[in-house]
Amino acid sequence: MAKAATLRMLDRADKEVMKLSRAEIGAVYEFMHKFRHNPSNPGLRLKQLSGSSRLWSARINQDHRALLLHIAEQDYLLVAIRHRKDVYENLDRYSYRINRVTGGIEVINLEPVGDSIVGRVVSPDSSVAVPEVAPAVDLPAPGREGEASYDGEPGDSAAVAAPLFERFTDTQLVELGVAEPLLPQIRDLTSETGLLELAERAPQLTTDVLLSLYDGRSYDHVRTHITEPVRAEEVVDPDDYRRAVERPATQVSSDDEALQAMLAESFDRWQIFLHPTQRRLVEKRYKGPTRVGGGPGTGKTIVALHRVAYLVRKLPPGVDKPVLLTTFNRNLAADLRTRLIALGGQDLVSRVDIVNIDRLASRVVAEAKAGTDKRIVDDNAVPDLWQQYLLETGESGWHAEFLAAEWTQVILGQVLGSRTDYFNARRPGRGRSLSRAERDQIWRLTERFTKWLDDQGRWTWRQVAERAARLEMDRAERSAGLPPEDSGGFLRHRYRHIVVDEAQDLSAAHWKMLRAMVAAGPDDLFLTGDTHQRIYDNHVTLSSLGINIRGRSARLTLSYRTTRQILAAALEIMSGETYDDLDGGAEDLAGYRSLLRGGLPTFQSAASWHQERELIIAQLTAWGRPANGSVAVAVPTRELAAEVADRLEADGIPAVEIGPDGPKRPDGVHVGTMHRFKGLEYQRVIIAGASDGLVPRQVIGRHRETDPRRYQRERQRDRSLLFVAATRARDELAVTWHGTPSPFLTSRLVQPHLIE
Repeated sequence: MAKAATLRMLDRADKEVMKLSRAEIGAVYEFMHKFRHNPSNPGLRLKQLSGSSRLWSARINQDHRALLLHIAEQDYLLVAIRHRKDVYENLDRYSYRINRVTGGIEVINLEPVGDSIVGRVVSPDSSVAVPEVAPAVDLPAPGREGEASYDGEPGDSAAVAAPLFERFTDTQLVELGVAEPLLPQIRDLTSETGLLELAERAPQLTTDVLLSLYDGRSYDHVRTHITEPVRAEEVVDPDDYRRAVERPATQVSSDDEALQAMLAESFDRWQIFLHPTQRRLVEKRYKGPTRVGGGPGTGKTIVALHRVAYLVRKLPPGVDKPVLLTTFNRNLAADLRTRLIALGGQDLVSRVDIVNIDRLASRVVAEAKAGTDKRIVDDNAVPDLWQQYLLETGESGWHAEFLAAEWTQVILGQVLGSRTDYFNARRPGRGRSLSRAERDQIWRLTERFTKWLDDQGRWTWRQVAERAARLEMDRAERSAGLPPEDSGGFLRHRYRHIVVDEAQDLSAAHWKMLRAMVAAGPDDLFLTGDTHQRIYDNHVTLSSLGINIRGRSARLTLSYRTTRQILAAALEIMSGETYDDLDGGAEDLAGYRSLLRGGLPTFQSAASWHQERELIIAQLTAWGRPANGSVAVAVPTRELAAEVADRLEADGIPAVEIGPDGPKRPDGVHVGTMHRFKGLEYQRVIIAGASDGLVPRQVIGRHRETDPRRYQRERQRDRSLLFVAATRARDELAVTWHGTPSPFLTSRLVQPHLIE
């Protein structure tokens, strides 16, 4: 009887498989299925390769062979896919070793770093290299002050070619986790071009360490933030491959069901790929709430999804939807559901409540039959409603916008139930201080305004959130002292675990509701977000809301989405601003970096909005007018979005609106306001209308003298919008404006020599 075998696929081999044709991918799946059932099947032609005690080959089909690492007895690891003519070539260029730090198996490509790409950039659409023009003005590369130019190249002076890592010893590099066989090549590196070429094929930890050191991080910083999170828990035996293949650092798939999902062409596998550093964050047991931060494209959402899957797998059977996964808007919630299905299937999703935060609040209110007969008004209309109320009642002395913000952010946001509560409330980010008499006036005004709305059968999403928070807080208080599951009618808490994505966009009322929905304790709240991407006016201090994340926060710094060139431009947009960490402290994007390399973003001006729309057409034409959903145009306002869409349609280019639930269709050129781009990404992005008066909005200028703190807060929101839009681009970014460019586009970005 045939003896079955264990066959796993290394993540590196998975990436090779995804480059094959559909038929070839099917052949790989069929091969692995057959191999597991009987590796001695003569048709597989399993044989050991000469010169290696562990490396074997097997036949996939007529043209392709599998390279297998023999782990132990009937245990194999698929490490590469080769054409049959190439199986025996360059075997000495690859080393399969156990990393002494992580204990994981690494594939090390020993091919020397060449000079074939020096001074060139490869077009994203082809393998054709195009000349690269060095800019006359230098911009710092991500996390590196004054040493690198805007396109990510440190000053490539022929007279200065010092080794990049000469200040670190071999012992130090190995202790950080760098692959030892690559040390000779690392010692020869003198330019970022060579470093990036090596990084493209080096093991992940080696890449992370080298780029972090190159970007200016200290040895101690890299050891603490990059090496230690992936260090094996026990002493590593460099010859124990059986143990190595079981460690998280060896990224593998090991069963037919997982393999079939991995090889499917119906979704992009990168959307659920988990880096070993991130895995430690996902599978750690926390004593209380924790937060994972990081810049755009660093994998925060992927961490949130894997955290949900991890928590579900640890749940006892038979409990219905005990894990909540929530985010701010509808289209992000829909995307989370799609990706969680890709990650774990319908069985996993059936045990998770996936809902955006406002719909969750609405559900709580509906259960209590509170306000179900009212029409919900969008929060954007609140200032206009206040203005209408003040005109009708003849009230004066307060601006409608100020009252609207005070009511939504402080009174509703903090779920303040009495005038005394309001007198004692902190007002973070509100700017203007208020006397006790002024607070009394505002409280009375808001009471009358609320009744005015109620008489019309209307209320706002902020009111819904406040009501839901109060209901959940009352519910938790009533059930205090009861067991977790009370036969008298309700669960003490709705959820065992809560995971929040895009945490920076939630209001204080949302947080109070969530805090009451889960018992305080281990693994209760897991938050991911980036305050640099805050595009709504929600400023909170979590500790004041009963959510203490201090000492339980982590930050991701490696971007998987965009190129170093686009990243450098995006960071330049953010220069000069300070952002909070959701708990009263500050955070920045220091050390934020990318492994990807591409061409320079372009920045171009027009004399008028009409001419700028012609620039959009010209740029799309230069890109080949792709209408497959890979290109998008972001603008500041709905009116501009409508005009861009009309211009595209007039030129025969199908325009697809990005609505509150995402793009209306997957094809065409997607067009929308910058607000709509949160959570989306495209191969190429055009940002149009990046003019002063639009970004930032001209209307906020009236607060410059009367309320400086509010002016600064509104200006920061508009800067974040531009940052979010810029970081949606994976390969190419074009920015246009008419009249005066936005002040966020610094002179380093808009110099004529950077315009193509």
